[in-house]
Amino acid sequence: MGFWVFMLSMDLLVPFLMIGLGRIFMRKAPKKINMFNGYRTRRSMKNMDTWEFAHKYCGRVWHLCGWILLPVTIIPMLFVRGQSDDNVGALGNFLCIVQVILLLGSVFLTERALNRNFDEDGNRR
Repeated sequence: MGFWVFMLSMDLLVPFLMIGLGRIFMRKAPKKINMFNGYRTRRSMKNMDTWEFAHKYCGRVWHLCGWILLPVTIIPMLFVRGQSDDNVGALGNFLCIVQVILLLGSVFLTERALNRNFDEDGNRR
């Protein structure tokens, strides 16, 4: 039972971080373009307009994905409660992989939105 609680809490980290950071990014991007904090890609760091757009867009995606991932994480984990550590670990690892795929997918979506809305120099289309 202890391992199940541990795996559930670890698997809930990504959805809660996506919800929290998504909410923060939707409201306000970091004040300055920097290499340490925020959504940092070559395209998003062109200027303040691209920086703020990327954070708002990625924030919305993360916030939505985080809320979707909560039941997708909790409900399957309830089915392996009380089962062997191998079953709990296998499901926990699978859920973690799904979460990482969605997290990386948000980068693809944000970059595509930046590409649609800005040219190569960071000017709005």
